[in-house]
Amino acid sequence: MASAENQPISWRKSSRCAANGTCVEIAAMASVPAIAARDAKHGDASPVLLFSSREWRAFTDRIKRGEFEQSL
Repeated sequence: MASAENQPISWRKSSRCAANGTCVEIAAMASVPAIAARDAKHGDASPVLLFSSREWRAFTDRIKRGEFEQSL
């Protein structure tokens, strides 16, 4: 199986990402297939996490439902 280290990856981050880079970058990886995620602050030095499309969709659905909201 291919790994994240040997594939060209086109990273994207939200337009709402803070200027200091405190956000997550994601990339679709067709050859695995998977969604890759990394910490934007660390760029290429960041560990890369791989999620199946099903895992990523479940995660983003939970975000949209507000399941990870923190009260201040």
